[in-house]
Amino acid sequence: MDTIWVPQVDPAIKPKYKAVVQAIRDAVGSGALVPSAKLPPVRELGWKLEMTPGTVARAYTVLTDEGVLVAEVGRGTFVADTARIEPPLNLMEMDVIEHLTGGDNFDVNLFSPHLPNGGQSKLIRTLLAQIANDPPSGVMHYPSRRGAQPAREAMLHWLRDTNLGPVNESDIVLSHGGQNAIMLIFQTILKGRRPVIFVEELCYPGFRRVAAALRADVVPIAMDADGICPDALAAAAERYPEGQIICTSPEVHSPTCGFTPLARRHKIVEVARRFDLQIVEDDCYRIGEAQEPAYRQLAPERGWYLTSLSKSITPALRLGCAVGPREMTPALHRAAEHGFFGLATPITDLAAALLSHPQLDAVRARTRDGVADYVRAAVNMLGGYDLRWREDVPFVWLNLPEGWRASAFCRAAETRGVRVRAAEEFAARNAQTPHAVRMAINAGVSLKSFEAAMARLRDLLDNPSDEIGV
Repeated sequence: MDTIWVPQVDPAIKPKYKAVVQAIRDAVGSGALVPSAKLPPVRELGWKLEMTPGTVARAYTVLTDEGVLVAEVGRGTFVADTARIEPPLNLMEMDVIEHLTGGDNFDVNLFSPHLPNGGQSKLIRTLLAQIANDPPSGVMHYPSRRGAQPAREAMLHWLRDTNLGPVNESDIVLSHGGQNAIMLIFQTILKGRRPVIFVEELCYPGFRRVAAALRADVVPIAMDADGICPDALAAAAERYPEGQIICTSPEVHSPTCGFTPLARRHKIVEVARRFDLQIVEDDCYRIGEAQEPAYRQLAPERGWYLTSLSKSITPALRLGCAVGPREMTPALHRAAEHGFFGLATPITDLAAALLSHPQLDAVRARTRDGVADYVRAAVNMLGGYDLRWREDVPFVWLNLPEGWRASAFCRAAETRGVRVRAAEEFAARNAQTPHAVRMAINAGVSLKSFEAAMARLRDLLDNPSDEIGV
């Protein structure tokens, strides 16, 4: 049965999720919540309590692990009937805690994000063991579109908080990570002998790599704090009539941590329609909630969307997806099926189980909390400089003080055991790039080691050598 019950949360209990846990325990113990009573959805309860959905999801997961609650995919979360409680999956075992108390490292690589373990390691290993014992798709057949339907449905569930416009599971094309999704989209769109692709002047290097593989030219477009400059895009489209695609990362721009507000997105759509350009949105770096509608919602006839699990769960699975305009979906499916038949069936079985798992929201919340811890450590050390950051983004962007060259700073940082990426790595070879560096969060080292690395970088900035401009 449903319930309109809302917990009376004790504000003295910290952190907030523990207060929610205690309130639900008390209600179950007192009989205010009876067996089989349905709890409010995470988002609804979070709104009523003025808390984030992740906080409520974490409380539900703790109680599910304890056997107080049970979560049923597609139905919701209920007070447990103890006669049918199964042994809970304990995600908070030692492998989850190790990233907080692990060994110290002097050498810290900040090239690519290394996510905190919010329980995904245990969850993935457990699901892999179950699949190995009884694989739903079997292990003796070629991948097929029909066989991957549960995985597409689970991916759609994963994307439920992303405003993509009208979308169903058949619109989802699974890919081997975000890079493969870019390749599939480009292969579907591009035509002609020498097509042109427009990218942000600082952008994810993978766009250029795919363009090179497909013999397409890349033209960088000037940016400001809100993203691509519409006037610059229009001028480039006038100059290059072979232009076919705009590549952009409006929710989380890599490498600058930027965000494109809705008004700017509408202007970019206007330019795209004027010059018949397709808009490819890379949403791989977002680990929090989307702030604005995707381009597929704003311009359904030309908006393409891609994402992956690499920056939110793990890069090890190489699992992502692409979604295109509805009329282009068959061609996008063909690009995948003609290229590699489809993802391996054990991977689609894992995707179906993982992306719809009732504990995954809590895992994501713990991972975001861990990222925020590392981001705050960077801000505490480097916040006196021109640092751009967000607690839900697994990297920070540092504009270097006057006199520093990015290449010199990277070399100096490496001598202090810290590897960072210069702005040049995100720009075309002949571009005029800012003297800036991107530093990814690396939770593969202890927080203590990460803080020490940030302290060494601050010392480098505070006490520059004579070679800063070399």
